[in-house]
Amino acid sequence: MKNIIAICGLLFFSLSLSAQNDIQFGFELSPAVSWLSTDDNKINTNGPNLGLKLGMIGEYYFRENYSFTTGIGFHFNAGGKLFYEETIDTVSLWTDANIPGDNVYEGGTDFKYSIQYVEIPFGLKLRTREFGYLKYYVEPRMTMGFRTQSKGNILNDAAVDSEEDFDIKSAVNLLNLSWGIGGGVEYTISSNTAIIGGIAFQSGFTDVTKDKNTLLVSNGRETKEDSKGKFNSIILRLGIMF
Repeated sequence: MKNIIAICGLLFFSLSLSAQNDIQFGFELSPAVSWLSTDDNKINTNGPNLGLKLGMIGEYYFRENYSFTTGIGFHFNAGGKLFYEETIDTVSLWTDANIPGDNVYEGGTDFKYSIQYVEIPFGLKLRTREFGYLKYYVEPRMTMGFRTQSKGNILNDAAVDSEEDFDIKSAVNLLNLSWGIGGGVEYTISSNTAIIGGIAFQSGFTDVTKDKNTLLVSNGRETKEDSKGKFNSIILRLGIMF
C-alpha cells in the first residue's frame, strides 16, 4: 500500500508541474455511514458503521467547468453488521481469528465487520457557472478500494465477548470495486481556493466477504453459505480545493 500512495503522490506532483493552470488539488475530510447487505434473505443488514474518509483530491479541467477527477485516500471503519437468522458453522468463516469455542453459532447472531480501505476514485465533475460565490456540481465516479485492515466482533453470543476485536483479514476480499454519484456546492473564498460541501452515495458490486467453507444449518440440514456481501455508504463530503 505504501507503493500505491507513493506512486499516486508522484503522479499528482508531475501533473501539477506540467499543467498547473488546468489542475486543482485539494483535501477531503468526510464523515461516512456504511452498511453491508447480501443477496441471501436470511442474512440481513442489522446496523451501520460510522466512519471517515480522509484523502487527497485531484481535478483535471479539460473545459472550464468539466473535469476528470481522481485522488487517493483512506476510508476508516467501513462495513456494518450482518444478522444470521439460521445457525451458522463458521469453522473457516474467520479462519485466523482464534475465536474461542466450537465456532458454531445459533440463529440470531450478529457479525460486525470494521474494514479500512485505501481508495482510488476515477470520475467526472460537472459544474454550473458561478452564481455569486457558488458553483453547483454533480460527480459520477468509480472507486477501487484495497483492504488494509479488517476487524470483527461477534454479538448476541454468550460464549464470546462482544467487545473483543478479531483479526478477520482472511475473511474479507482484498479488492472492492464500487460505483457512486454525488452532488453539492463549491463556495469560492479566493481566486484559487474553494470550500466543498455535498453528499454522495457509494455502492460496491464485488463481494466483500469470502464465506470460505462456511455452512448454514437449518432443521438439521447443512447448506453452503455462498452469499454475496455488498458494501454501501453515504458520505457527507467536506473538503477544500486550491
